[in-house]
Amino acid sequence: MASQNSTGSGSSQNTGPGNHLYYYHNEIAPLRVVRFQGPKMGKRFYGCSFWPRTCGFFRWADEVNDEREMRLLLLEKDTKIAELEHEIDMLQLKLKEVEKKNVELEDLVHEVGIEFTERRLIMESASTDKKMGFYLATS
Repeated sequence: MASQNSTGSGSSQNTGPGNHLYYYHNEIAPLRVVRFQGPKMGKRFYGCSFWPRTCGFFRWADEVNDEREMRLLLLEKDTKIAELEHEIDMLQLKLKEVEKKNVELEDLVHEVGIEFTERRLIMESASTDKKMGFYLATS
């Protein structure tokens, strides 16, 4: 069985017996062959095992020999994942702040609505009183 080392949220890309390549999903990357007509026809490559919904992992089979390069690629992906997770955390904090502000604004709108209604009722009552006084005075 091929060896693999866990690091962070993925696994290191490592070749082992049988030329298996482990990559981001902790899966063996299938070895495939280019079947389309052209200069690369017949060339072997490793790709994400979840193709066509892929993480983007792709490596020509003849380029997989340098394990240090593969570890660097994994480190870059892990770094990007950590940056995106941090961005998600910051956006979640911002969302909580916006939701809190939204609740405060809804409360303020409710209070203003109540105050407006009370003042309108007072003005209508005063207007009705003036009209009644006018009718009483003219009668």
